[in-house]
Amino acid sequence: MIPHVLVREGAVVENNGDTVDVPWWSFTKTVIAAAALSLVRDARLALDEALPNRPYTLRQLLQHRAGLTEYGRLPTYHEAVGRNEDAWPADEMLARTAADRLIHEPGKGWGYSNIGYYFVRRLIERTTGRTLGDALDHLVLEPLGISGVRFAADRAHYSPDYDPRWVYHGLLVGPLQQAALLLQRLMLGELLPLPLRSAMCDRYSVGGPIAGRPWKTPCYGLGLMIGETTGGALIAGHTGGGPGSAVAVYHRLDQPTGTAAAYKAGGDDAAVEDACVTLLRTRS
Repeated sequence: MIPHVLVREGAVVENNGDTVDVPWWSFTKTVIAAAALSLVRDARLALDEALPNRPYTLRQLLQHRAGLTEYGRLPTYHEAVGRNEDAWPADEMLARTAADRLIHEPGKGWGYSNIGYYFVRRLIERTTGRTLGDALDHLVLEPLGISGVRFAADRAHYSPDYDPRWVYHGLLVGPLQQAALLLQRLMLGELLPLPLRSAMCDRYSVGGPIAGRPWKTPCYGLGLMIGETTGGALIAGHTGGGPGSAVAVYHRLDQPTGTAAAYKAGGDDAAVEDACVTLLRTRS
């Protein structure tokens, strides 16, 4: 059985896993988005103004609508990761991907971009004067009462078998239980005012049903994968995967007391999403 956690009304009601830390992979994007929106809340960033010397806004970065490319498209990236090399310096990654060359006009299309979230990371760090790990602690993890989560800044904080700096926007590592609690407290709590929580859940359609996965109407919000599933539930959260594993963390919006997280060694986005959807449909 896939390790999973179900949280209801702030309490863990089902946990068939253990307390071993797991990489949160792209669920980290949800935390980064929450940090950026906390700075919008505090009037330190603007959501809909063009960024300095850039043609796109923070909202467009968070929703993957800025027109930026994606380093995951480079075969050389995957080859280097497969050889367990150290990550390229960020400037080299940007040069290899021609990151300044937009693939569409900002706001006129959608394309998943880890580079976009790397730019959000830099924006958070410049605005706060903190490293991303410290900023996420200060802006999101501590206010939400999330513990036991660390920022994987290098191999010493993760594993000698993978350099987490390959995840240029940053990688959090922690228990599944804390991931589920974080999402539930973010969705239902007061970290962000209601207009910003609503903005997180504004849906931009990214296509039709995805073969083999439980999405009927896949959409993207601000740091959230969101949409109706094939079983009829409306969910929001994020799936993530990297070398050796996959994770999914989702909150049910049409019954907003249920939040689930699932993890699978070996990496299988469909399996962890299915596990979350099943938990949310049958037990929340």
